[in-house]
Amino acid sequence: MYRIGIGYDIHKLIEGRDLIIGGVKITHEMGLLGHSDADVLIHALIDAMLGALALDDIGTLFPDTDPQYAGIDSTILLKKVYEYVQNKGYAIVNIDSNIIAQAPKMMPYIPKMKEVLCKILDVKPEDLSIKAKTKEKLDAVGQKLAIEANAVVMLQKRMKKMY
Repeated sequence: MYRIGIGYDIHKLIEGRDLIIGGVKITHEMGLLGHSDADVLIHALIDAMLGALALDDIGTLFPDTDPQYAGIDSTILLKKVYEYVQNKGYAIVNIDSNIIAQAPKMMPYIPKMKEVLCKILDVKPEDLSIKAKTKEKLDAVGQKLAIEANAVVMLQKRMKKMY
């Protein structure tokens, strides 16, 4: 059995925060505002996995009202959600994702993002697509006020071993 989930996230850019996307620190004068490290790509991946299993979203699972998640590294949250996916008997088939940012340029960081995410999610690089897009200077993202990401995840039910 296959299941597909779609995830989306957006965060406002502000001064005084590190910019973390895909588990990678990106050189930029601004970072993303959020209760955690505000990693838009990982948040979209989490919501896609949860959506594929018709479960709650990231905000319900890790509420921004809970101090234990303040400033948390989103890779920790991703690991927890992936463990949950595995415990439900599913494995990731493939992931397709987009990071939408007018600035900074994401392409130089994508290989490292893939390395980080493939390790956490136990997928091969050819099963994880991360694309960089701009908004052609339109809307809040295009005006460099925010960064967004979306992701689609396909899961497959693992076969039970016959003894």
